[in-house]
Amino acid sequence: MNTEHLSDRLASVASFVPTGTVVADIGSDHAYLPCYLVKSNKVSRAIAGEVVKGPYESAVRNVQREGLAESITVRMANGLDAVHEEDGVDVITIAGMGGPLIVSILENGKGKLASVSRIITQPNINAKVIREWAVSNGWFIVDEAILKEDGKIYEVLVLERGHAAYDELELLVGPFLLDRKTDVFMEKWTREVQEWERVLQSLEVAEETVMIQSKKAQLMRQIELVGKVLSK
Repeated sequence: MNTEHLSDRLASVASFVPTGTVVADIGSDHAYLPCYLVKSNKVSRAIAGEVVKGPYESAVRNVQREGLAESITVRMANGLDAVHEEDGVDVITIAGMGGPLIVSILENGKGKLASVSRIITQPNINAKVIREWAVSNGWFIVDEAILKEDGKIYEVLVLERGHAAYDELELLVGPFLLDRKTDVFMEKWTREVQEWERVLQSLEVAEETVMIQSKKAQLMRQIELVGKVLSK
C-alpha cells in the first residue's frame, strides 16, 4: 500500500468521500488516505491527525515526499483535537480501530463536529456501538460496505446528520448490509454465530451468577436474531 494504491478497506473509505470536500483523517498512520485523496483531486485539502509519534513522523515524511505540504496539514493530536475551526472540515474519516475507540473519539470530540456533514468509519470490530452512538447523537446511516481483505472482514459505516430508527437486528448487523446480504456478510455472521455458540457452550458449565445469566441471555438472543437471517 502507498499513496497511490490503497488497501481495499481504505479504498472503500475513500470511495465514500464526496468530491471537493475538506477531510480530516483521524489516526492517519502514514497519511496514505489523505495523500491519495488529494493526489486524485477528490478533496481540496486534508488534515492528517495522529497521536503516536512514530506514525506522525511517518505521515509528515510521506506528505513532504509527495510535495503535498500545502494541501495536507499533519498534526500530532489526540483524536479530534487535530481538527481546528479554521480548517472548515466537511468530512471525518476514522479507520482501522475498534468500534469502542472510534465512539470514544467521536464522543470526546463532539465540539469539533460543528462543520462536519459526513463521518466515515471503518471499525475493525464491534460496528454496532458506532450505530448506537449515531442514533443517540443525531446522525444516521446513509450507506455501509463490507469487504474481505487478507482473510479479515471489515465494515465501513457512512454517517450524516439526521435521525433514523433501527431495530435490534439492524443495529447489530447494519441496515444496508442486512438488505444486501452479500457473500462476505453471510460469511461474517456465520462465523460470529459459531463463536457465540462456542462461548455459550462454555458458559453452560460455569457457575450460574447473575452476570453469567445475563451473558447467556444476550448470546442466545443474538444467535436467534442472526440465525433467522442466515437461514433465509
